[in-house]
Amino acid sequence: MSRPKSLKLSQCAAAIVTGAGSGIGRSFALELARRGGTVLCVDIQQERAAQTAAQVDELGGRGIAYTCDVGDEKQFAKLASKADALLGRATTVVVNNAGVGVGGRIGDVSLEDWRWCLSVNLWGVIHGCHEFAPRFRKLGYGGIINTASAAGFAAAPEMTTYNVTKSAVLSLSETLSAELSGTGVHVSALCPTIVPTNIINESRFPSDRKTFAAKAMEKWAFTNSGEVARQTLDAMDRNQLYVLPQWDGRLMWRAKRALPQLYARALGFSYRLAAD
Repeated sequence: MSRPKSLKLSQCAAAIVTGAGSGIGRSFALELARRGGTVLCVDIQQERAAQTAAQVDELGGRGIAYTCDVGDEKQFAKLASKADALLGRATTVVVNNAGVGVGGRIGDVSLEDWRWCLSVNLWGVIHGCHEFAPRFRKLGYGGIINTASAAGFAAAPEMTTYNVTKSAVLSLSETLSAELSGTGVHVSALCPTIVPTNIINESRFPSDRKTFAAKAMEKWAFTNSGEVARQTLDAMDRNQLYVLPQWDGRLMWRAKRALPQLYARALGFSYRLAAD
């Protein structure tokens, strides 16, 4: 089945958005609705998924709420098997966005929290790519957006668990982009810095760090989730792999690549200074 060349991937899409119950995920769903899409709004909390689906309808799109733990292989496989029927046509866009936060020093973070974070942040993305990359390759077009983070390359101390999952998502996206080159399938890796969402409230951080992170989100958020979603969908349409929607993320990206050893030393020095 061919797709009209005049129609961008984000326009009139049959889309799946995970973590659609709030934050960036909800904003992706709403932006896709504004572009005439049908959106399968996936979230682990049914009520939130339903709220987003209702908002999609209000914007003139069509929203379908679906409850799923994206880190559960069987649940995601079931979602994938039903997606086309629920959307009413072949899925054309998948936004692997669901994510959770874990903070703390190595050795202090429990292995249970490691597994929880890996399950959602990494395995959730793996499941989405595993199920839909072959379908899109066969279809001859499609878009995959993986929500990574500037944390995947910034390597902030006491964020190891989260950083590891996001760097893996970035690597997965880079590899997938190479594998799908020339197939008509677009892959984009979203790497935001601080965006106001619910992730801090629902994270597993030491209490003092949770308070600090919440204050930082209030003070240092230089954009909102709606703008991030808009920029990322536009980037996917252009087949742009790296999406860094904020100036601070772009600055860190360039600094680390230009002077990686100096970046690492400066990061360590700043951490020691803050700890004193």
